Amino acid sequence: MRQIVLDTETTGLSPDAGDRIIEIGCVELMHRKLTGNNFHCYLNPDRDIHEDAMKVHGISTEFLADKPRFENIVEEFLAYVQGAEIIIHNAPFDVGFLNAELERAGKPVFKEHVSGVLDTLAMAKELYPGKRNSLDALCERLGVSNAARTLHGGLLDAELLADVYINLTRGQDALLMEGDDPNHSGPGAVKMDYSSFTLPVIQPSAQELQAHEEVLVQIDKASGGKTLWRSHTTA
Repeated sequence: MRQIVLDTETTGLSPDAGDRIIEIGCVELMHRKLTGNNFHCYLNPDRDIHEDAMKVHGISTEFLADKPRFENIVEEFLAYVQGAEIIIHNAPFDVGFLNAELERAGKPVFKEHVSGVLDTLAMAKELYPGKRNSLDALCERLGVSNAARTLHGGLLDAELLADVYINLTRGQDALLMEGDDPNHSGPGAVKMDYSSFTLPVIQPSAQELQAHEEVLVQIDKASGGKTLWRSHTTA
């Protein structure tokens, strides 16, 4: 399965108020492995960046002055994500901005270009209810090093989120038996020879037998004497 872990940085919090995307960072996963086939770009938003947003990502209006606009990179971006499952932390935020940018560029909404969108924030809230589930909090909880993250950044955050996602879904690895071909669409199986195994037989103690007998008597009374096991054991 091809998956793309995606993160954006923006001029502010509201695409409806005219805020724009200023950075897109994506990393590719194939069969849960990073491929190194990344997509990254800074974008000129044609507007100033809110002071509070700049404190988060450290990207200035001056830095973006000579960068391409979204319409200049939209075809390359859509070709990169085409048909993939997209993994985003707090997906409604990023997808809302992407939809606004795509609308300006005369393109269909984001979900029309991809196979689906998976929200790791929603996953984390289900796994860890009542706890902090920011990207930093998940990195700490799951043992993902975020020492390089002094500010938010599209590509860095996408790389961290890829590690977080793999750790969040680590239990799936138990379903991938050694020797399975990950490109094979059918279920894999590993043949094992159990003929050499000798299973020990552990006899119950007298106390355990007595406790078991008491439970059977209670069940027999509750069923009005309709249980069958005594006749089967004495037959």
